[in-house]
Amino acid sequence: MQFKFHMPTKAYFGEGCVIQNGSELAGFGDKAIIVTGGKSARASGALDDVCSVLTQNHIDFTIFDKVENNPSTNTVKEGGNAARQAGARFVIGIGGGSPLDAAKAVAVLAVNDIEPLQLFENKFANKPLPIVAIPTTAGTGSEVTPYSILTRNDIKTKVSFGTPDTFPAVAFLDPRYTESQPAEVTVNTAIDALSHNIEGYLGKRSTPVSEILALEGIRLFGSCMESLHSRKFSSQDRADLLYASMLGGMVISHTGTTIVHGAGYNYTYFKGVPHGKANGYLMAEYLRFNYGHAREKIDRLLAVMGLTGIDEFDTFILSLTGKPPRLSDEEIAEYAAITMKQRSTASNIRTVQAADLENIYRNVQR
Repeated sequence: MQFKFHMPTKAYFGEGCVIQNGSELAGFGDKAIIVTGGKSARASGALDDVCSVLTQNHIDFTIFDKVENNPSTNTVKEGGNAARQAGARFVIGIGGGSPLDAAKAVAVLAVNDIEPLQLFENKFANKPLPIVAIPTTAGTGSEVTPYSILTRNDIKTKVSFGTPDTFPAVAFLDPRYTESQPAEVTVNTAIDALSHNIEGYLGKRSTPVSEILALEGIRLFGSCMESLHSRKFSSQDRADLLYASMLGGMVISHTGTTIVHGAGYNYTYFKGVPHGKANGYLMAEYLRFNYGHAREKIDRLLAVMGLTGIDEFDTFILSLTGKPPRLSDEEIAEYAAITMKQRSTASNIRTVQAADLENIYRNVQR
């Protein structure tokens, strides 16, 4: 038994955790830039809490609220320039996965005079600014990962970068911040968290520690299945889903993702499908594709969710996502070719060829 476990992010979880532990921010410097989108940080109350804590600790701050869904390299370049001009000493990301991912890129670009495409080389002359991450959705787990996923129009997909220095220094996870999210966003992000846990559990880089975390994340999703189906969520559901998301982030920090993510990016880039829903379209076929190579583990994860088999899993996820958009043969071939260029294909427990991915896309449409 040989493995490595590295989780440098200090995480505070629970209602009011920002206000109760805001003094943590004082150690990062006297100027901050808040990286966020246009709505969720304000609607959730997270932005107000953070601004209050910064003011109490005599920390000046600038707000960069231009992050779109699936942030582009152009956006993070603008954010890096804003951080540099403001003289920021640290970066606070507030929102779903997009603002948190953008915050990591901004932290690098604020202190490194490079073009955004150079981010993907993972070689930075200067250490990124410290990052504080505050999620308002329960899905990406980005608050405890080093990964930043950005849209690259030059290759028509999403690509990640990340080094040990892009782990957030501190994460604040308050389930109340997820209450303002629409029901569909809650469902889609929960599926994203499930995909992290399942892919990490089944991937080649799975370890004894990551398996424990993944199974707990999968169990928590299972405990919320009725609420996800009804689109009605208690405060306990919100806490459980946020915890499952955090666990999923911890898992993929060590295992990476597999073909679900690589293939799902195409639905998002070309069809505008939310990331979690895109993953959901593919998950049952992913389990079927890998079943002969991971039968015992797949049976276990389904049992942990209280399901009897892949068909039951498929029916439930379909009830959450609806049917995927139809793809032409040309689109299927293009999507498979793009997916094969993703690093995530190498992590799949079963060797993947472009023809396999084409079959998965076709099977999803039946």
